[in-house]
Amino acid sequence: MTAQASVSLMSEMTTTDASNDTPMTFSNFDEFYPFYLSQHQNQTCRRLHFAGSTLGLLGLGAAVVTRKKRYLAAGIVAGYGCAWVGHFFFEHNKPATFQYPLYSFMGDWVMYKDMLTGKIPL
Repeated sequence: MTAQASVSLMSEMTTTDASNDTPMTFSNFDEFYPFYLSQHQNQTCRRLHFAGSTLGLLGLGAAVVTRKKRYLAAGIVAGYGCAWVGHFFFEHNKPATFQYPLYSFMGDWVMYKDMLTGKIPL
């Protein structure tokens, strides 16, 4: 999928049934990922996710090297903190992780890879 197609797909998705706020259901991650992308249309939000994921990886690396759990904790706090700032202040939606924690975690890393490879504009 090209970057243009990804952005186009993101704009076509909705988060819930507007009539009653019912969460969407997904049978698998492949069904979920287009929805996940639809929740990350704002470039600043995507950039904050990228920064947060990078900080999370740095925290994990520091924890492995030093064997100090506090670096892992700091990476997690920094990662989610950046992402949530992106959603609340730029995307103006609730993070998908509140309803779909596992799929959202997976989506974070797939989107990170897609941004690294240029599939999704950073």
